[in-house]
Amino acid sequence: MRHGIAGNRLGRNQTLRKATVRDLAKATLLHQRILTTKIKAKEARKLVDQLITLGKKGTLSHRRKAFSILCDHQLVSDLFAGISKRFHARQGGYTRIISLGRRRGDNSQMAYLELTEKSEVIVSKPKSDAVAKSVETAVSAEKKKPATASKPGKATPVAQDIKAKPKEKPSEKPQKTEIVPPPPPAKPQQPRKDLPPVRETHKPKPNFVTGLKKMFTKKPSGGK
Repeated sequence: MRHGIAGNRLGRNQTLRKATVRDLAKATLLHQRILTTKIKAKEARKLVDQLITLGKKGTLSHRRKAFSILCDHQLVSDLFAGISKRFHARQGGYTRIISLGRRRGDNSQMAYLELTEKSEVIVSKPKSDAVAKSVETAVSAEKKKPATASKPGKATPVAQDIKAKPKEKPSEKPQKTEIVPPPPPAKPQQPRKDLPPVRETHKPKPNFVTGLKKMFTKKPSGGK
């Protein structure tokens, strides 16, 4: 029977799930707001509320227990000295989850996990608006700068360059270009008619077999 099994496993084994939830809780305490999936936010919310409850108690044993979870001395001291003091008038509800749209790719439901009491107001804007605002501020700063006027006695280096290099006047009459015809093609050389034709003589190469045949052939006698 399914008894004593609470929470979502997040598709991980026990050690990896514990590390994931711990990192989400640490990020929430550090940045006061994180963006994650809604399922992970629900699991990390339990641990954040537990850590703030330990910080409100403030004893040495509770410090040791918080350090065994967070494994960070600086974060534990900030939790007990600053973060937990904001919730002294609250008996619960230390965090909230704000649902957002779905993520492209796996269609997961996204959400903000944030503290209800913050040290400063956090305004989250899309990146496009932030970039547009920074561009507008840069343009307005450039417009507010006074224009540096040049003194009448001194000429700017740009003006000096212009004076040093006068404009070239275009020539009134365009120069005529003479068209040179290409040379005629060379005639092929014809053989001379007064010389006799050259006869090609073919001399057979000596062969070993023909020499043997000449040696063993009988020459006919002239008297008979």
